[in-house]
Amino acid sequence: MKRSFCARTAAPAGRTRLPLAALATVVLLSVPGARAADTANAPEDEVERFCTNIADAARDRRYALQAQELDGLRGEVDARIAALEEKRAEYEAWLARRDAFLARAEGNLVEIYSNMRPDAAAERLAEVRAELAAAILMKLEPRTAGVILNEMNSKDAAALTTIMASAARPEDPS
Repeated sequence: MKRSFCARTAAPAGRTRLPLAALATVVLLSVPGARAADTANAPEDEVERFCTNIADAARDRRYALQAQELDGLRGEVDARIAALEEKRAEYEAWLARRDAFLARAEGNLVEIYSNMRPDAAAERLAEVRAELAAAILMKLEPRTAGVILNEMNSKDAAALTTIMASAARPEDPS
């Protein structure tokens, strides 16, 4: 036996589902001029037509509710995107200040080492990280860097020279 659309759908929350005969009674009594005796002989066809007619309205309402929910979610997503954009702008400003500070500090550091005596500069550079020492030496005038490397012990000078040479390569050898 084929069940109609109304019989297959569940009742909304808080409401009970009417039996098919009761539904037919409600439908036929809502028609002007209908009598209760007519409901007993209500054809299944009318009930199915009623269910088919309200199916489009129910679907439209469901779509409207979904569209409303999507609009709400779209608003939330837009708010989160705006907050992320604000954070990104804040981070970029911080990064620009940091880069400016590092450039000034690096320039001052190179200036300090260029004005030091070569033996004192060699002693200090031997104590800092090798990458930092090589970066400082690369920014110094070649003559000054050569004198400082000359004052270093041979192992430290060789390690710094290796780092400086690998940094000067245009492409990665590996």
